Amino acid sequence: MTRPYRPRIFAHRGSSARFAEHTRAAYLQALADGADGVECDVHLTKDERIVLLHDPTLERTSNGTGPVAAKTLAELRDLDFASWKGTEIPAEYGTVEEQLLTLEELMEILASAGRPVRLALELKHPSPFGLRLEERVLECLMGLGWDPETSTLGNVTISFMSFDPDSVQHLAETVPEEHLCMLIQQVDSASLQEIADVEGIRAQAVSRILRRAASLGERLITTGRAGVAGPGVDYVLAHEPRVSRWIQGGITLRVWTVDHPGHVALMRQLGVQEITTNMPAEVRQQLLAS
Repeated sequence: MTRPYRPRIFAHRGSSARFAEHTRAAYLQALADGADGVECDVHLTKDERIVLLHDPTLERTSNGTGPVAAKTLAELRDLDFASWKGTEIPAEYGTVEEQLLTLEELMEILASAGRPVRLALELKHPSPFGLRLEERVLECLMGLGWDPETSTLGNVTISFMSFDPDSVQHLAETVPEEHLCMLIQQVDSASLQEIADVEGIRAQAVSRILRRAASLGERLITTGRAGVAGPGVDYVLAHEPRVSRWIQGGITLRVWTVDHPGHVALMRQLGVQEITTNMPAEVRQQLLAS
């Protein structure tokens, strides 16, 4: 009997519905939840260490203030990145002081999984370091033994993602196209305001940036420069025919952030190969049950 098709499940910033995003606890829980892979966002610190954080500033997910790029790793270690979630961390997942992760520390966690795991690594832009961010990430991974041809490091297969077409094109000089994901966001008033609030940029400027990035990104996907398309759920809902053409054309779709059961069912119906979710255990249960 043929097993029903099931998309791969990536835990968005770890099991971030359960524990604070990007923390040691969130990633350990994602592995325990049976996620096929995990997703992370990276920034550079003042001393050019690679840390797992989504925002360019510290206010939302820590008790610190100011830009991540203005702090050294040692200074960030003194902050609390977990308590804001209001969830007690089991002792086996480390102390509050151990929750901030560098890229090297995440790779150690994934290496301990005892099974093949995928990592979807998003490079966050705009960055005050420009494309130095990409260079430092590749330097770090190569230093750990990453093989660019297969994009593997031990049991971990790594793909690279960005909303910035310049980042994807720069990575394409080293990374095979099947491991490059061009992220795309549906541009609407709600998303514009959300990004403007986080980035400290006027919504009008955000609109220009996103529309240019979406146009260039779609071109990178259709020309095969990026072998993985990474649209948000809202984009898929607004452009189902285009998404279906991409899938039929052999392009891998990795859709974010798929938490609602109806959206999970739709992604499966469309033939989306990979989904990113804050709730990997629940989504996995739904897919296995259907």
